[in-house]
Amino acid sequence: MFTGIVTAIGRITQVTPLAQGNEDAGVRLHIHAPGFLRADSKLGDSIAIQGACMTVVAMENDGFQVDVSRESLNRTVGLDAPGDVNLEHAMRLGDTLDGHMVSGHVDGTATVTQFEQVGESWKLQILVPTELGRYMAYKGSVTVNGVSLTVNNVSDTPDGCEIGINLIPHTVEVTTLKGLQPGKRVNIEIDMIARYCERLLGARAFPA
Repeated sequence: MFTGIVTAIGRITQVTPLAQGNEDAGVRLHIHAPGFLRADSKLGDSIAIQGACMTVVAMENDGFQVDVSRESLNRTVGLDAPGDVNLEHAMRLGDTLDGHMVSGHVDGTATVTQFEQVGESWKLQILVPTELGRYMAYKGSVTVNGVSLTVNNVSDTPDGCEIGINLIPHTVEVTTLKGLQPGKRVNIEIDMIARYCERLLGARAFPA
């Protein structure tokens, strides 16, 4: 379980196929993140990378390694090539819930349609696929590349659901969101509460 509050930016420095010549195989990521691991970090820990929950399989002095399945690669962006990534440790009992409840299970990808500075803040518009659009709500929560954000406006279109988000300078500075531009794809995780509400309401349609 995570909160969507990014604690560091790491960098994927190496992507190694887990099985040469097998298109269904995943990859191993070598992530450079000096000072990110805790004193009690260990193999098997969960870490959110660009919003996707991964398991630490090897530790290094200046970073760690994780294995990413083909299923995860198919559902996400930013985990198949060298580049900067948002990092977050799994939440521990007693931690404050500063963002919102995030599972680290990416639901799909969406496309940035606008990213520009407005006053002291930044305006981010994202076109979410239709199948995920029903989970978007005014002043609801959404996770973008592992960052907990608040939806400021929702507009359903023939191409999907466009949502608007306001980013404060601090969020832009300490995450990889600073590198966004129109046309770029991002990882999206819908609000966990919305997911369960849909399931509960849908189940009522079929009497026991």
